Amino acid sequence: MQTILITGANGFIASYLIKIAANEFKVIATGKGLNKKIFSSENIVYEQLDFTSEKDIEAVFQKYKPDIVVHAGAMSKPDDCEINKPLAFQTNVKSTEYLLNAAGTFKSFFIFLSTDFIFDGEKGMYQEEDESNPVNYYGETKLLAESEVKNYAYDWSIIRTVLVYGNPGSGRDNILTMVAGALKKNKEVKIFDDQVRTPTYVEDLARGIKTIIDKRINGIFHLSGKDVLTPYEMAVAVARFLQMNENLIIKVTEKDFQQPARRPLKTGFDISKAEATLNYTTISFAEGLFQTFSKEILPGE
Repeated sequence: MQTILITGANGFIASYLIKIAANEFKVIATGKGLNKKIFSSENIVYEQLDFTSEKDIEAVFQKYKPDIVVHAGAMSKPDDCEINKPLAFQTNVKSTEYLLNAAGTFKSFFIFLSTDFIFDGEKGMYQEEDESNPVNYYGETKLLAESEVKNYAYDWSIIRTVLVYGNPGSGRDNILTMVAGALKKNKEVKIFDDQVRTPTYVEDLARGIKTIIDKRINGIFHLSGKDVLTPYEMAVAVARFLQMNENLIIKVTEKDFQQPARRPLKTGFDISKAEATLNYTTISFAEGLFQTFSKEILPGE
């Protein structure tokens, strides 16, 4: 049985990937601090790892000698990255460099999770080969990390995704659950209506990553949903699905609601390469909405 090491185990995407990977791999689920998820499979081992520490990485890699590495951990809040650029660089760029160096010792297949925020949002529906031009520091750090991955001497894959949603289990809220939480408390919530995305259901993304692992396919892939929506449209859909007061959802634009980090206005992905190469399939946003709020089981259970 091959060993796969996954960073960001306490995070949203990694928790789903860990669950499905454990059916066929020994999974070393790594995270900073104590394990916050419930993993029932005997094929899953949780290991504390601060991936900003080169020394810690070397120790964990020597211990487990992974065949595959999935770097899903990151400093992913754009405003935090803009406010604390040195920490963002250390977390998103240097950590990738450290992990690549350690992975190279074992010729591990290296998979890196990236973002639509490497694009400027002028064009929309981006393909893998489109020119990158980030408008915030988070996007800059992810693009710099991508460059490190492309220089890796062994097999590698970069997976970019867009606005991932789904049942977060015990993890951090995503846009859908954040809106639902506010509406349940009868609170107003301000949501952008001048941004366009192709939101990604987390289980679709996890399955796409798993296919890349299984087929050991190299290169860059865009994995997202197909529905083109604004965050405001997504929020209204949540209110209607849960039969809550959609009047509490307030439309805002970038000009109305200033934030430390700019957001690209129009991203979204053309996923035709993933469909053709990986046989990647997605559910509709309507079905993803149903799945998000109908499942009571935590991802790790």
